[in-house]
Amino acid sequence: MRLNDLKPAAGSTKKRKRVGRGMGSGHGKTSTRGHGGQKNRTSVPPQFEGGQTPLHRRLPQKRGFTNIFKKEYAIVNLDILAKLTEDTITPELLLEKGIIHDIKAGLRVLGRGDLDKAVTVKAHHFTKSAEEKIIAKGGTVEVIE
Repeated sequence: MRLNDLKPAAGSTKKRKRVGRGMGSGHGKTSTRGHGGQKNRTSVPPQFEGGQTPLHRRLPQKRGFTNIFKKEYAIVNLDILAKLTEDTITPELLLEKGIIHDIKAGLRVLGRGDLDKAVTVKAHHFTKSAEEKIIAKGGTVEVIE
């Protein structure tokens, strides 16, 4: 076998379609592009959908706005903190234990539930009820800046 004997497998190639070479070729006149039509005219805008309600009218209008400066806190309630055995509770400890998955803009302690013992809680924000309950049990509250 030599290089000049090589040829593609049978049926793997076809002849190129030669358009615009006269009526006898079967691909003359409009060269397989059909007869104009409405979308070929200059008077129809590209977003026109043929009388169907256009996309910009089918979609709902967005109301209000999204505050791009909003801070999202990782939240934890006192009933969750009561289950911990440590005396000092920090955001890093909660991450390590898997109670929170991301500190985000900081840790916020909420007041649901009660504590069993006095603990020191370090967080970025406390609700008034959470702060009162921690102090009532003899614990301390430390705000992290």
